[in-house]
Amino acid sequence: MIFGCLSLSGKSCFSTLFKFEEMQEIVKNFTVVHVDAPGQEDGAAIYPAGYQYATMDQISDMLPTVLQYFNFRTIIGVGVGAGAYILSKFTLSNPEAVEGLVLINVDTNSRGWMDWAAQKLSNLTSSLTDQILSHLFSQEEMSANTELIQTHRERVSKAPNLINIELFWKSYQGHSLLYVSLVMPPHVAVFFRCPVMLVVGDQAPYEEAAVDCNSKLDPTTTSFLKMADAGGMPQLTQPSKLTEAFKYFIQGMGYMASSCMTRLSRSRTTSLSSSYSMEGSRSRSRTLSQGSQGGQLPPSPSHTMEVSC
Repeated sequence: MIFGCLSLSGKSCFSTLFKFEEMQEIVKNFTVVHVDAPGQEDGAAIYPAGYQYATMDQISDMLPTVLQYFNFRTIIGVGVGAGAYILSKFTLSNPEAVEGLVLINVDTNSRGWMDWAAQKLSNLTSSLTDQILSHLFSQEEMSANTELIQTHRERVSKAPNLINIELFWKSYQGHSLLYVSLVMPPHVAVFFRCPVMLVVGDQAPYEEAAVDCNSKLDPTTTSFLKMADAGGMPQLTQPSKLTEAFKYFIQGMGYMASSCMTRLSRSRTTSLSSSYSMEGSRSRSRTLSQGSQGGQLPPSPSHTMEVSC
């Protein structure tokens, strides 16, 4: 289950990654469902003035319906930014439904008073397009004004559902703190029961938030991939590195055991930690989704679908 970020549908947010040649080895073994938040899909109807948009919690609560519709027992969730937050919230509420999580640029913290004041000032001095671009990309990327930035600037500013995007943006700004763990010295209770891979670029606007999230999770079931020379959208700018990391993560869960893997570079391009760190614990396996037998993948043809909550 794929969930994109602000101004990007699940499909467009991951199009580069899931069309990448080496990613096809993974895609052919799974059904891929791109999920969009309400009103974010292509061709969405414009919400009227005064429309009360769903909260992050309410959007998360819509996901069980998606699983029921497709008759999915379990999923592997892949999300970016707001999508990563929503999938995290869903996993905490429905742990039995999630086999693994890949969270790119996740921020599980709520906004403090300083953040709130800064955002209020930004609302007064910056356009909605600039606010969203600052959420998606680092200041370095914004200053460089690369083709990727220009493309997204045009996409957001000319989006026919810009009103809907603004409602989603305001809803995300008000997201609550996610209690991914509870520290009560000398004990720490971690509430994610599945393997988690955290991904963040070293120039991403939410680098500190991702590092903070990693510090709260169980190191024996958490992988932390910090990508050098990567900004806020590594799935678009560095699909090769992310694909290889994703393959290792999937294999660590017990899938694709016969897949031929190449060793990740030990250069500064990646920074991995934990026993699921793409390097050491491929021998660790997890039970496959309910109904699979004998450690084999359940027979499931490759499908790619898009659905809106």
